[in-house]
Amino acid sequence: MTPEALYWGPRFLYERYRLPIVITENGMSGHDWVALDGQVHDAHRIDFIARYLRELHRAAAEGVDVRGYFHWSFMDNFEWADGCKQRFGQVHVDYNTQKRTSKDSALWYRNVIATNGADI
Repeated sequence: MTPEALYWGPRFLYERYRLPIVITENGMSGHDWVALDGQVHDAHRIDFIARYLRELHRAAAEGVDVRGYFHWSFMDNFEWADGCKQRFGQVHVDYNTQKRTSKDSALWYRNVIATNGADI
């Protein structure tokens, strides 16, 4: 993990080219599962996203023109290198039944979006 990459990368590129910044893919894989309570508790993903978004927010606060951020990925899916071994999304997909379950990170991220990042 190198959250500072979302501070220094955008800062360097903005200072050099003076063009708006859009982060098109940022996220992590993990071994997520549906717990006995029917929920998917992925505190590790919340921690990851929060650390990276704090650094991106710091860059924006210092004048970098950040226009967007897209979390990778919305749902668990097939990944070319690992197939279906790792989970990437904020929505758990049961590959056998196709049932979708919002993970804790999806609920947390919904609040981040609703507050425009005030609750990071």
